[in-house]
Amino acid sequence: MKLIGNIIWVIFGGFVTCIEYLLAGAALCATIVGIPFGLQCFKLAFFVLMPFGLEAKKVEDSNGCLYSVMNFIWFFIGAIPLVITHLVLGILFAITIIGLPFAKQHFKLMAMSLTPFGRDIVGS
Repeated sequence: MKLIGNIIWVIFGGFVTCIEYLLAGAALCATIVGIPFGLQCFKLAFFVLMPFGLEAKKVEDSNGCLYSVMNFIWFFIGAIPLVITHLVLGILFAITIIGLPFAKQHFKLMAMSLTPFGRDIVGS
């Protein structure tokens, strides 16, 4: 079921969203200061490509100040356009009954793209 969900996901916008994350990651990695943020975009691109069967878990050592500071900076550098993309697509998919599983994935990805530092992607 996860495989079928991921195949349909890629066809109906997952690939385009993955390209958005890859382009944002490449743009951020072009500067030395943006490399940590670009690496998070690459991690999110993998997550966006196959969201069914994967989930984001908090890292056990994520209580430190560094993750909070990086998430705060991330909010202004890269989170806003990515969150808006997932919000709009999630609302569009939620209009139909068939699209509800995809809307749920977009809202899950929206939460992950808002605060990616201090989280790991693991299989469910």
